[in-house]
This record gives sequence, structure tokens and C-alpha cells, in this order.
Amino acid sequence: MTRTRLPLILMIIALVASMLSAVVAAMPSTAPLLGGYLRVDATSRLFLALVNPIFFGVSVYVWGRVASTPELQAGMGRFVTSALLFLVASNVVLIANHLFVLWIALEVSTLAAAPLIVRPGVASSRLASWRYLLFSSVGLSLVWLGFICLSRSLEEGGLVPSFFLEQMKALGPATANTWGKLGLTLIILGLGTKLGLAPMYSWLPEAYDEAPPAVTALLGAVQFNAALVVLLRVVHIFRPSHAGLINAELVTMGVASMVISALSIIATRNVKRMIAYASINHAGVIAIGLGIGKTASYGLLLYVVSNAFIKAILFLTVGKIEAHYQTKDTQKISGLLKDLPYSGVFLMVGTFALLGFPPFGSFFGELLILSALVGSGHMFVFAAFCVLITTTFVAMGRTIFPMIWGEPKQVRAWPRQTFLSAVPKLFFLVALVVLGVYIPPVVNGLIQEVAASVSVEAP
Repeated sequence: MTRTRLPLILMIIALVASMLSAVVAAMPSTAPLLGGYLRVDATSRLFLALVNPIFFGVSVYVWGRVASTPELQAGMGRFVTSALLFLVASNVVLIANHLFVLWIALEVSTLAAAPLIVRPGVASSRLASWRYLLFSSVGLSLVWLGFICLSRSLEEGGLVPSFFLEQMKALGPATANTWGKLGLTLIILGLGTKLGLAPMYSWLPEAYDEAPPAVTALLGAVQFNAALVVLLRVVHIFRPSHAGLINAELVTMGVASMVISALSIIATRNVKRMIAYASINHAGVIAIGLGIGKTASYGLLLYVVSNAFIKAILFLTVGKIEAHYQTKDTQKISGLLKDLPYSGVFLMVGTFALLGFPPFGSFFGELLILSALVGSGHMFVFAAFCVLITTTFVAMGRTIFPMIWGEPKQVRAWPRQTFLSAVPKLFFLVALVVLGVYIPPVVNGLIQEVAASVSVEAP
């Protein structure tokens, strides 16, 4: 098999996965499968229909890049193998019905992603890959230790531990002891590491910066949501019996992440790292929304779905910009609308969506989260949220907008951009706009069902 066919095979497999996920999303939830270890419920259907089309769009981008840049064919065998393993593991995370199966699949996706970060001949990317693997391993080890503590808490109560999701939900009240609280705290902290939340977030800017654009898009839009699904499962199981602990830990991590993100965005001149730090901001907003729960849950999920497309658009666009200008320094890039019209438009629209402008779903998601903060009496968090969002808006706007509308700093004849190279990002952009203007009834129903499952607290 020639290396030129490998990206095409990856794209075809991703297309089949996307079509299957669309069919599954339109079907009702199923009973547990394969001895109860797998199950397709509303959460599975929503995120299957999200991550598989994004993976397909990224695979189309990879196919186009390899076709236009033949030297990229050299690493295609390793890339396609790791990418397919990553895709399978991510989908298993979404349909697993057992906490240990969730953990194993997330670990496999981590092991598959680590070699994807490495760029041949670039030592800094190898270091970033090791840091990613180290932090991910520490985070997932904390999750495993948390499972052990939960098991111990059930044994102290004279119960037989079970980690099937339905049985675990029934056993949740029995974990309201010291071991149970310690286990849940460790699980949330470990999953927060995978999501790039404070305090263990430092792997994310480096890994996102050093990885190839397609890999960064997969990490930010696919693996992030796989890890988030695990957190949603945990919240669904334990919020009724541990609402105070879950809410306090998530909100604290969320606010801390937004603070770190805002300060880092102000300090950086690297456009790719800036978007990576904005991803930490997004993770912080999601943690706050999930911590508040109740009426924030719908807005949280709308924000999650919208930001998956935003990150895919921006990271693929920044990759194109870096390839043309041979730099990621924001002060050396200007006049994108004249030099690279497609990339300039995508960066402009993606930045507006990133900053929460209407009519994008991210705007309405943030609005609902803010409304829930006020309604639940979290006025300090509300004030901090507003200040940090405004700071992020000003810091990113003063850096990104001159890159888009400024005068070109170099007079050069750039290769003409083809429409085909813009197709994946155009697909993501259409999906992003649709979420802000009109949410299809199937998607709206799934979001409402998942929101209800993570917002239930003890009566």
C-alpha cells in the first residue's frame, strides 16, 4: 500500500464513523450491551455526533495537506495507525458503561495521541509529547486512586463495590464518608488534569503549540470531549450525594483556570499558544457551568459543543498561517485578509466565536451560565467571571485583530489558496453558526436530556 493512499483510507474510515454516529444519534438510547460494559445513552449519542464529524473534518485536512506537500508522506504510516487507535479509543470512552472501561479507553487514547504530537526532527515536540504523557499519566493515576478510595468506602459500609454506571449511581449515597469524599476529590482533580484545568494545566500550552495543527485539533476538540464525558458520568453518579464537594471543587478549579488563562494570554506573543491558553479559559468556563449545575447545564453543553468546532477551526487555521509566514509571532503577522483571505476570514470568525460574540452558540452558552450564577447567588464568582472574560477579550482582541486587518509587513507572492483546503473549516463554521441560529430538534433534545442528567441534586 502506497503512503499516498493512507490519508484517503483514514478519511474513508472517519466518514463511515461519522455516518454511523449520525444514525446512532437519531436512535433511542439502548439497554446495556456486551454484558453491561457498553451502552448508548443520550450522552453517548450527543458526543458521538460531535467528535466523529470533527475527526472526519480533520482527516480531510490531513488528506489535503499530504496531497499538496509530498514530504509529509514519510510519516503517514505511523500517523494513520495512531490516529485510528485514537479514534477507536475515543469512541469506546463515549459508549462505555463501566468506570474502569472508561478509564482504560481514555488511557489508550492518551497513548495513541502521544506519538502524534512528535514532529520528525523537532526536539521540542518530543519533549512536549513526554510532558503530555507524564501529566496525563499522573492525572489518570489520580483517577485510578480515586476509584480505589471509592471501593474502600463501599467496603466500609458492608457493600460489594460495583463500577457499572447504573449500579454505581444506586451506591452513591453509601460513599458519603471520608474515603468516598477523598476518592471523588481525586477523580475530579485527575480528570481536570486531562482537561487542562488548574492546577495541573502546564502540559496543555506546550503540547498544543508543538503538535502539528491536525493533532492539536484532535486533542482540543476530540480528546477533550472524551475526557469531559468521563467527568459528566462521574457528576451524574455522585452529584445527588456529594453536591457540595463537586460544586466547590469544580468552581474553584474553573475560576483558577480562567485567571491563569487571562494572565497568560496577556503575556504571550505566540498565536498558537494564545489559542491554547484560550482553551484553558474554555475549560474553566465549563468547570464553572458544571459546578453550578441546574439551569447552567443546558448552556454549558451548548458552550461545549460550540467550542469543539471553534477550536477545530482556529487550530487548523493557525497551522495554515504558520506554514505561510514561518512564524507564530503575532507581531510578525499582519494583513491576513490580503495575504491569506480564507485563513483571515476563518481566524476572524473563529476569534469572534471564541470571545463569545453573537450569534454563535458560545455566546448563548456563556449567557445561560452567567444567568445561572446570578440565580444561584454566586455573585463573587459572577463578578470574577465577568472581569476575566472581559480581560481575555481585550487581550486577545488587541493581538489578533491587527493580524487580520493590519497592513502586510512583507510583500511576497503567496501560493494561491484553494477552496478544497478550506472545506473542513467551512464545514465546522457552518455547524458553529447553525448552533447559534437554529438548533436542530434532535440536537436540542439530546442537549436537554444530557443537561437533566448532570444537574440533578439530592432532594
